[in-house]
Amino acid sequence: MSGLSHFDADGKAHMVDVSDKPVTARIAVAEGYIKMTPETLALIVEGRADKGDVLGIARIAGIMGAKKTAGLIPLCHPLPITKVAIELTPDEALPGIRISATVKTGGQTGVEMEALTAVSTTALTVYDMVKAVQKDMEIGGIRVTLKDGGKSGRFENP
Repeated sequence: MSGLSHFDADGKAHMVDVSDKPVTARIAVAEGYIKMTPETLALIVEGRADKGDVLGIARIAGIMGAKKTAGLIPLCHPLPITKVAIELTPDEALPGIRISATVKTGGQTGVEMEALTAVSTTALTVYDMVKAVQKDMEIGGIRVTLKDGGKSGRFENP
């Protein structure tokens, strides 16, 4: 929509006014991954990480991240999130963890930023929990799909 902009008529940043938009069901799914050595992946999958349940803690962190998005990303609307689901799938071919976040709300604006924040926070938490074992990991391949008829995009780390 060309009428929605984060800049007012004078070129100053502002939060977009969505008050005239209808309340609809909004769903976004974001995906990403964290790549590591096979040895680090085995440590996570076998539950041998010194800091504990890496995937369980990362899941909670992702949910919390989605709920805090408006406080992290300038000009995001605070939304009444009705669902955040985080899936973490070990992938030996990567090797690493594939992350999927589904976020839902009923509102006047989408939840793609919340889904992206959930994936990012999840990946960062995995990194934090095993960084003492492996100093070089790659976070990337972040993608978001809007399930409510909106656009989708792919954002890759170089």
